[in-house]
Amino acid sequence: MEKYKLGDIATVEISGVDKKMKDGEKEIRLCNFVDVYYNWAITTARYDSFMFASANPNEISKFQLKKGQVALTKDSETRDDIGIPTYIADDFDDVILGYHCALITPNKAFLDGRYLNALLHTDYAKKYFACNASGSGQRYALSVEALNSFPVPIIPLREQKRIGEIFSALDKKIELNRQINQNLEAMTKQLYDYWFVQFDFPNEEGKPYKSSGGEMVWNEKLKRKIPKGWDNCTLEYFLTIKNGRDHKHLAEGVYPVYGSGGEMRRVNENLYRGESVLMPRKGTLNNIMYVDEAFWTVDTMFYSEMKVPYCAKYIFFAIKDIDFTRWDSGTGVPSMTASTLYNLPMIKPHKDLLKRFDKTITPIFYKMKQIRVECEELTKQRDELLPLLMNGQVSVNSDLSHD
Repeated sequence: MEKYKLGDIATVEISGVDKKMKDGEKEIRLCNFVDVYYNWAITTARYDSFMFASANPNEISKFQLKKGQVALTKDSETRDDIGIPTYIADDFDDVILGYHCALITPNKAFLDGRYLNALLHTDYAKKYFACNASGSGQRYALSVEALNSFPVPIIPLREQKRIGEIFSALDKKIELNRQINQNLEAMTKQLYDYWFVQFDFPNEEGKPYKSSGGEMVWNEKLKRKIPKGWDNCTLEYFLTIKNGRDHKHLAEGVYPVYGSGGEMRRVNENLYRGESVLMPRKGTLNNIMYVDEAFWTVDTMFYSEMKVPYCAKYIFFAIKDIDFTRWDSGTGVPSMTASTLYNLPMIKPHKDLLKRFDKTITPIFYKMKQIRVECEELTKQRDELLPLLMNGQVSVNSDLSHD
């Protein structure tokens, strides 16, 4: 397999377009470091998520995103975060690549963008970038010279396109699943708001309670009206808060370990099994999570055991949008105490309504979990297939590659 330097079969440009709005420049949308880092491909579906900024005519000409290009992260605090690519899957009229990133425009006679994107995701590329990054300690960067010198294994263009099609198809399915889950999450939030914020839960006749004239009573502790027969309480009424523990001594296994940013790894022991609401104790205080499985959680997190049946999902929605930073008890790293959480004022609905809400929303939660598992399996398949296709251990069937 012949290898070419990337600079001989593509144009590499380093972006310096910042996030500022400057007088006299044209308003544009900016595709930032995080957009590149977290996406296998950039499509028009992401357009509304791009931030507003401005750019001059030269920057627009050089860094406007066009179908077939590849963007990658150029510098970061760690070696592992540089050289992360994404494929530009659509043409954009006013989306510009932001700084800390490089834009690669392949010569289409030699190099397919989707193939290059797949190649840059391999360990082969990661090792090259790690060895050729400049800097130490504070920040690592890839120079234009290092990028231009990257050795690209060239196979026939037809084979490149087949490989690119396979990974694009996998990524489209993963992205579709994520969009479905986003819609399902929005649906569950709407149901919670409908029942417990607007108080239009179904009454005995199946009609919306408040809108159908259901009696509302002033609650002095909550300083608001709530449905007749409901009460106020604190979070302590619903659950018991417990501390997470260190996981470094645990061997790899099947049980997820949760930190404030989500799942961190999987270990061979579980700390708790069942429904729980996880609440950060230090760090990012607002990342509230609902879990329904056997799990471990880190020592900077609280987990909870439910005292009241069928209340976990209600609690999750009731506290997830609270700004916990206003109660920060830390003097450096943001911190939260169990006593502060226990004393959060809560609306106390009838227990039978909590059961009805849980029964209504559980199938949606189950579907979201199935989709997350499918995304994990597809991602695993993609990552395992990647080196096999790139080094020729597996060949592409031309008929199957279009399915």
